[in-house]
Amino acid sequence: MHNLLENAISASKRDNWSQVAYHLQNLVSTSHIELNEEENQKAIELTLKVFINGDFQQKWEIAKVFPKLGKTAILPLIELLESEEAELETRWFVCRILSECNDPTCAIALANLLRNAEDEELSMMASQALANLGISAIEALRELLQAENSRLLAVQALSQIRRFEIVEPLLEVVNDSSPEIRTIAIEALGSFHDERILTVLIAALKDTAPSVRKEAAIAIGLRTLQCNLVERLKPLLYDLNIEVCQQAAIALGRMKTDAAADELFKVLQSPLTPVGLKLTLVRSLSWMETALSLNYLQEGLIAQEAEVCQEIITVLGRIEESGLRKKATQILIEFFSLQSKIVRQTNIKQALAMSLGELGQPEALELLQRLAEDEDKIVKLHAIAALKKYCSVV
Repeated sequence: MHNLLENAISASKRDNWSQVAYHLQNLVSTSHIELNEEENQKAIELTLKVFINGDFQQKWEIAKVFPKLGKTAILPLIELLESEEAELETRWFVCRILSECNDPTCAIALANLLRNAEDEELSMMASQALANLGISAIEALRELLQAENSRLLAVQALSQIRRFEIVEPLLEVVNDSSPEIRTIAIEALGSFHDERILTVLIAALKDTAPSVRKEAAIAIGLRTLQCNLVERLKPLLYDLNIEVCQQAAIALGRMKTDAAADELFKVLQSPLTPVGLKLTLVRSLSWMETALSLNYLQEGLIAQEAEVCQEIITVLGRIEESGLRKKATQILIEFFSLQSKIVRQTNIKQALAMSLGELGQPEALELLQRLAEDEDKIVKLHAIAALKKYCSVV
């Protein structure tokens, strides 16, 4: 056994981690020294001991040793990275080292850490390390896509490396037999703009797996769309999976077209539509901020459940388009004038006061003053608070 390695072993017995680091650095930096398998394994063990027991400076110095110990050092490093008992500082150093290793197992380990870490700082470390691996990691992971037993892990790792170079390998697995793989691939591809991706997303809207349809709807909703995509998304409003329906509604709401509003309102009107979905439909219509979408919300106030009516009142109070704020105010005033059973509910009157206060239109003053004299104390308080916002008008 080489003298430098023996000196490092001797220093470790005295817990002198600075000396251990010093001897190991000299050992790996001396070009003529070749370690056999046993010596290399011993060097790895000593390096790990410095990592676990040393201070920041000692860890910093010993981190330079690992890359020179070869691929056999990767597995124990990954085990240390995944150990919840290891100090955060130690795991940070491990992330740095793995980010310099051109090996797919490093990318997978970092991706797993990023996905599962509860500590925000640790997640940031893993994310940065994956980004540092870059193209070399992508090429290595692409090879793992060819084997069925490693494909899922490779796709999970690729999805965490948000670089355009992942598009090509992920396009290779969008028709994989595994719904989980298809879901991850569609979610990741949705972050990129490539003429091939939109075609893939449209096809994924008809996937047999709800999770894939959901991610496709989300991705389509986040990009600039042509009106003809309303027809593609419309069937998903009637999907058996409620989350798919909700994401389709959100995507249609972002289109802000009359055709999209028509489809949203059709589902909102249906007595078979669950309340949870109706709430999403109401929000989607409100995001459009068009005269037609407000007309549909007004019609919804007349025939909907109290919970849905309250949501409509709330979203009308958030209208930001100056040309529509007066219309929203008039809708709320007319709704109150109906004096239906729903209008007399405390939570509905409270929502009316809050929304009219947010809209700030002079036409609402009379109704707010009336609500300020309501027999229900909480309604009265909200109406008074809304009136205070009109000080510059009064």
